[in-house]
This record gives sequence, C-alpha cells and structure tokens, in this order.
Amino acid sequence: MLTVPGTDATMKLKHLYNKRKRGRTMKKKNLLAELPLFQGASIHTLEELWRKGKVESFPKGSILVRAREPLQTVYVQLAGKSIIYNLTHTGKRKIIFVLGPGALLNEHVLNFHDASLFCETIEASRIYVIPCSWFLDAMEKDFGLARAVLEAQERKLWRMGHQLKNTMGSIYIERKLAAKLWKLSRDFGKVTPEGIEIDIRLTITFLADMLGAPRETTSRLCKNLCEAGLIRMDRRRIVIINPEKLSHFYKTGQV
Repeated sequence: MLTVPGTDATMKLKHLYNKRKRGRTMKKKNLLAELPLFQGASIHTLEELWRKGKVESFPKGSILVRAREPLQTVYVQLAGKSIIYNLTHTGKRKIIFVLGPGALLNEHVLNFHDASLFCETIEASRIYVIPCSWFLDAMEKDFGLARAVLEAQERKLWRMGHQLKNTMGSIYIERKLAAKLWKLSRDFGKVTPEGIEIDIRLTITFLADMLGAPRETTSRLCKNLCEAGLIRMDRRRIVIINPEKLSHFYKTGQV
C-alpha cells in the first residue's frame, strides 16, 4: 500500500491545532459567564450573545456614548475603566460614575430615545458590544438576563440617589471629597504597605469633575485631607492611609 510520508504527523498536528483553537474559543465564551451581570442567564443565552456580539478594544479617551444621539449598542466593560458623565450648561464635565470590569455601561437598553449621558474610557479598555435589538431579544427570551439588567440599573439609581443626598448642602465639600475617595478605594483599591491605593490615575481636574467644584478648590481640599493624615498624594497617585478614619470623617466631619 502506498503511503505519503509525513501524512500521519501532519494529521496529528492539525488535530492538535484544532483542539487548541476550540479550547481558546471556549475560554473566550466563558468571559460572559464569569461576569456577575450574566450569572442568571442560561448557557444557551450566553452562547447566543457571544455569537451575535463581539469584543472590541478601545484606547483611552474613546467616547462610546454621546448625549442627544441615538444609542443602538449595548456596552459591557470587560477590562479597563470608563466614566459616565454629563455636561453642565457652561460646558463643564460632571462625572457621575466610574465603572470597571463587569459593568453595564448603558444608561438604558431600550433604544426608543436618545442617550442623555456620555460614556468615555479613561483607560485602554476591552468592551463587549452587541446591537440593542439582539440584546433585547435575548432579554425577552431569558428572564434571568432581564432581571440581572434591572438589578444593575437599580444599583445605579441607588448610587445616584446617594450622591444627590450629599449635594444638598448638608455636608461640607471636604466630606464630599472624602466620601468619593473612600468609594473609589473600595471599588478600585489595591493594598500597599502605605495603605489602599486607588488604581486610577486621578488628576485634580478629574476629582474636580467628580465634585462639581472648581479645580483650585479641589486642590485645596486635597491638601487639607493630606494634612489631616487621611490620604497621601504623589502626582496622580492617591493612597488612603486608613479607610476607617476616612469613612468616619466623611460621616461625622471629625478626624
């Protein structure tokens, strides 16, 4: 019987390549299953979402959503961080949320009206994207997914209400800054010998946009917190020296 030299070896190599390729595909599919947002969705829904959507990479400063423009895509953060913000009547940016991996970036999923907020990446990011119509179809078929989306949006509303409570003049602006830094350290903090470092490049301008205060005022407030021994600043790096003391300060105003 005539055989072609190397045929068996070639077939084994092809089989190994296809096996590894399938393994990589399955690993990618698990990206959605690992996110809390999709924990209640069925396996069939996850497979359908992965097949219809895609993962895209965005550089820092990419605007994903613009206010007063149609929103036809659902965005889910996989890696990196993004901010949700709006512009005041004077054109100044007011940051509402800082969102990390696993977050649903959309203010709404139903594309019946234009977006009212902006969404922008503040780091190089990998984001899962899918047309709203396909995502809505999956929600209609899978109540577990629909419930998870409702819970995600309710958490944002709760956080918004908490922020509004702290803007009614009943809390000094130093305590507002302390509250925001404490929240950032809880969401994006990493333990260091000095304390909890916020894993975001925080400029005075960025903090001013979160507070809705002038840059000069924000700079003075940061200096006050440093002198009180609550935080340490090194250029764009902020370390919370003692989270419990910072929490006590923003609640009571006492160091």
